[in-house]
Amino acid sequence: MIVKNVEKKENNTAAFQVETDKAEFEAAVNRAFLKSKKDIYIPGFRKGKAPRAVVEGMYGAEVFYQDAIDDMAPGAFEFGLNESGLRIVGAPSVAGLDVTEERTAVYTFEVTLYPEVTLGQYKGLEAEKPAVEVTDEQVNEEIDSVRRRNSRKVSIDDRAAQMGDTANIDFDGYLDGERFDGGKAEGYDLELGSNSFVPGFEEQIVGMSIGEEKDLDITFPENYVENLAGKAVVFKVKLNALTYPELPELDDEFAKDVSEFDTLDEYKADVRANIEKRLNDQADAQFRSEILRQACENMTVEIPEVMIEDKIEEIIRNYAANFGMNDRSVELAQLKAMMGLDDETVNNSIRPGAESQVKSDLLIEAVVKAEDIQISDEDCDEYLKKVAESIKASVEDVLNYFGMDYIKAEYAKEKAGEVIFDSAVVAKAKPAKKTRAKKAKTEESEEAAEEAKPKTRKKAAPKAEGEEAAEAKPKTRKKAASKAEEKAE
Repeated sequence: MIVKNVEKKENNTAAFQVETDKAEFEAAVNRAFLKSKKDIYIPGFRKGKAPRAVVEGMYGAEVFYQDAIDDMAPGAFEFGLNESGLRIVGAPSVAGLDVTEERTAVYTFEVTLYPEVTLGQYKGLEAEKPAVEVTDEQVNEEIDSVRRRNSRKVSIDDRAAQMGDTANIDFDGYLDGERFDGGKAEGYDLELGSNSFVPGFEEQIVGMSIGEEKDLDITFPENYVENLAGKAVVFKVKLNALTYPELPELDDEFAKDVSEFDTLDEYKADVRANIEKRLNDQADAQFRSEILRQACENMTVEIPEVMIEDKIEEIIRNYAANFGMNDRSVELAQLKAMMGLDDETVNNSIRPGAESQVKSDLLIEAVVKAEDIQISDEDCDEYLKKVAESIKASVEDVLNYFGMDYIKAEYAKEKAGEVIFDSAVVAKAKPAKKTRAKKAKTEESEEAAEEAKPKTRKKAAPKAEGEEAAEAKPKTRKKAASKAEEKAE
């Protein structure tokens, strides 16, 4: 084979030709004949026994050309790619094909080139880093959460329902006197004050006594499901039972039960340290994300669409794998349908993260090259141990699975990240200067946010039989989109 006419074009594309020699083409034609001869019937010969010359004499010399050409195409492309030295992304396309009189095949391949990156400033960048301060309130909230998880339910039979109680109820919803789907359940445990039902539902149960039945007048929010949005309905409710959570005493015994510490003070100190570490990790991640964003903004690169599409597919398939959908033979369109992902959701929720990830990958790779980061086998020892520990595998297993070349490349990328982040500067937070008008607007926004928060939590209607079927599709789509976006970032 020979490679000729290598030509780079606009939009990060290129074309090149590969010509096979006569012997290669003849061998491919013969392989095509041998592969199909068992199905060929020629009068005067038993099926599959006719010589190639006879078959070609009857059907033409070109009868096996197409199969031969298809057979040689992958090898011709690989040869041309290696000889041309082009670095490509995505799959090639065959733009031209010709069989010469000398019985050689000439392929013209078109490819998308790997983008060239021109780095801008990536060292000495500045970004603010949130200050971390752990309050007693945060520590107490964390411990109270543990207490609630270790609480026991105590039955109530001597008073009416109060906020904080868990009410076991039967309910049945009616719209204009007719029962509506998803509005009925029996023996449902509802924590009063959890805001898990529509506004006004839990509040009207407060004051009910065990065994009491009551009609609750409820108006659904305007942003609720279409057939109930803004509608006034009636829920017929019966209170079956009441319980409240009895929290364990906050003392040394509690600390011993839930931790490795003997005293409450030691346990509180450990909780504070864990919160501080978590907040510091979050602050570091936020700082690094901003530095990386600036470095990406400073570089110049034209990203081929195929790279973004490949990353979107990778994100979707990785997320699907979390739910056991690991079959790579499933078409992407089918997988998206299974996960409730339409094109609008993908473009709005997944694509931005995919673009950001591709940019970051290109940046890091360019820094590896600019800094001439080299990784020897010896350098990889500690890195391999760290990777093996993180995925709970042996060093040998990691090495056998990924291979040394891949591991070196990943370690080089980590080193490139250190070049960027270690040189970054934590900028001083700018003091907030509020005018009277701005202050009023901020306070108004904060009030709106507080008001919106419980409304968001109250979007769900009482969950009951039939509701999942009615709402499964939009819920699945939203969840898949948000999770996939989370992976992407």
